[in-house]
Amino acid sequence: MNNFKQPPRGRRQTMDGIIGAPARPQLTNRPLASHHGRPGDSLRSPTRRIGDFKQPEGYHPSSNSGGNPFQPNAGPSAVTPNASQSFLNTTLPAGKTIGGLKFGDKDKKAKKKRFGFSKINWRSRKFWIKSAVGLVILVAIIGGFLFAKGYFNLHKVFKGGGSAAALDKNVEPSKLKGEGDGRVNILLLGRGGDGHEGADLTDTILVASIDPVNNKAALVSLPRDFWTKAGYSYSKVNAIFANAKEAAKAKGNDTKKAEAIAAAAVQKEVSDIFGIPMHYYSVLDFSAFKQAVDTVGGVDINITNDTAVSEHMYDESTGKNYYLNVQPGMQHFDGTRALFFTRSRHTSTRGDFDRAQRQRIFIEALSQKVVSLQTFSNPVKVSQLMDNFGNHVTTDMSLNDAMRLLSIGKKIGNKFDSVDLADPANPLVKTGMVSGQSVVLPTAGEENYSAIQALIRNRLRDGYLAKENANVTVLNGTDTPGLAAKKAEELKSYGYNVGTVADAPKHGFQNTVIVDLTKGKMKYTKNYLEKRFGLKVTTQLPDQSIQPGTANFVIILGQNETLNSQN
Repeated sequence: MNNFKQPPRGRRQTMDGIIGAPARPQLTNRPLASHHGRPGDSLRSPTRRIGDFKQPEGYHPSSNSGGNPFQPNAGPSAVTPNASQSFLNTTLPAGKTIGGLKFGDKDKKAKKKRFGFSKINWRSRKFWIKSAVGLVILVAIIGGFLFAKGYFNLHKVFKGGGSAAALDKNVEPSKLKGEGDGRVNILLLGRGGDGHEGADLTDTILVASIDPVNNKAALVSLPRDFWTKAGYSYSKVNAIFANAKEAAKAKGNDTKKAEAIAAAAVQKEVSDIFGIPMHYYSVLDFSAFKQAVDTVGGVDINITNDTAVSEHMYDESTGKNYYLNVQPGMQHFDGTRALFFTRSRHTSTRGDFDRAQRQRIFIEALSQKVVSLQTFSNPVKVSQLMDNFGNHVTTDMSLNDAMRLLSIGKKIGNKFDSVDLADPANPLVKTGMVSGQSVVLPTAGEENYSAIQALIRNRLRDGYLAKENANVTVLNGTDTPGLAAKKAEELKSYGYNVGTVADAPKHGFQNTVIVDLTKGKMKYTKNYLEKRFGLKVTTQLPDQSIQPGTANFVIILGQNETLNSQN
């Protein structure tokens, strides 16, 4: 069986049940059947094809025990041997070597291991493999398109320009200009936009303050009717954006540039009122707000009695009336309902103050929904949001900064502090009349923002000051009474942990001295104190009779502080 005698060319001869062809098969070391062509292509006769190949490809060990090693396959697809059958319609025994080729179970087991099935022919396998590969390629193309589209639109919205040192990990203290730079403060402005009356009036003015050091956040509202002096004229704070935009356009700036100038003008005014730096701004109109809510599938909020509201309102986008009815309990808000919920004020007891409270509640819930859905890691959501935002949002935040804030937001969770300037227990603002119009004024008096700033700085405490929480002793080294107490209150308003406040054992200090007893371990507090007082700290107490106790820093006020307080 291992040595085949070749019949003379042109003669047909039967040998062990194999029908000879006019041209003998070439039994060499190449495969008997090609896996890349049709079955049996490598055994084709020069004049005609041998056999009608309908059996599965390859060789299968016979289950017959007869001595004839070329029994027909006894499987259900076997074809009765005839003069036109080929080697592929026969069954070879395992381990037999014929013409230099060894047949057996190895190929079959390898295919089973590789594909998980053995009774599906190679052509079917190729079909399924090609289909799977095609599907992967299709998904990759669609995903790549959505990513590219989202990436382009993200950069269209997040143009950059603003900055916040606190977004850097392990930021160097020298990069922090002063107390408040240990947070990221974002001014959020909401306006009507095209098609709405007073399209550029920013009736929503919110500051979102993020503490990336301790993973906390706070929201504080400034009433839209707050009366202030912006530039050379007085107006309600909600008109600053519109006035600055028109002035910028009159100077030849295009709309986008004019809106950036206008946002910066509001940013400066709010920073002056609150006494904290504004690192970024973001301006969005009603359309962007509604679309954002709908894109994340709406927002669910547990409404309390003081946030419930009902009001008949007019929908400028449809020209129809809208009835807002939000009762206590868990409520779902789609984009339209959310917009009217955050705009309603006429039926509320405190008017605009209640509306500001609802806005803070909703922004908090919306931000948590965006973070929980990992919106910015979903290319479809990104594409939808950015399509909607493209012409309805203006911001000086960069894409990298936005992604960094998103990662911080995941850690914050529900740790939001809501700051209300009109808190009935301690109202810092009140309604009043100026030039015949109803406005909001500081309780302390027009343009007196000291109480507002003290509250904001204390509630929006610098992240690095909060983390180090250094104990600071303030001593009066002059003959001016009450100087230490006054300076201590100022430091407290910036978030310092002030302990002992007293007179120094000795007076006559001409210049203030700050002593660092931590040997540089509390580097952020040291940095802030040096910049606040304009001097370098020392590590030695100038008077050994001073008992520092548990203090980390000792401040001995000199005569120069009395001059600074007068200025």
